[in-house]
Amino acid sequence: MIIDIPEGKDPIGYVWGEMVPGIGIAASQFSLAVYEHTTLGLREFEAARLRIAQINGCLFCQDWRTEKDGAKVEDTFADAVTEWRTTDAFDERTRMAAEYAERYALDHHNLDDEFWTRMFAHYSQAEVVELSMCIGSWLAFGRLNHVLGLDAVCVLPSHLAGK
Repeated sequence: MIIDIPEGKDPIGYVWGEMVPGIGIAASQFSLAVYEHTTLGLREFEAARLRIAQINGCLFCQDWRTEKDGAKVEDTFADAVTEWRTTDAFDERTRMAAEYAERYALDHHNLDDEFWTRMFAHYSQAEVVELSMCIGSWLAFGRLNHVLGLDAVCVLPSHLAGK
């Protein structure tokens, strides 16, 4: 971690809430809104979120599993996200969410008419805007946590078991 955290302080709470409260608290509220107010289905939400986590390298984000209405994706879902092009575990909406997340993060200048035709065959305009906002949130904040090393101190217990 490259940020000094005072003894006894939670690293995420300190960086996001105390160091820059005018920005960090607003960013935190946006991040929470993505989870609390999404209208997207769990599988497409998680496919996009996990693909961004993989690209960012954020340990915490890769370990996290979103729960929606008491359900979570299966344990093998993260592996399927890595193989989104060829996996048989995804329907087309889920596959498109993973593809969009990857291209949004790595190749946004080449989101061409062919891509948008395929995307709008499965998503409404409002859903594309929502997914774009979600992906933007995950890309920015997951990357922030990884770059500052916060993800290494805020990992879930299942990730610690693998160390």
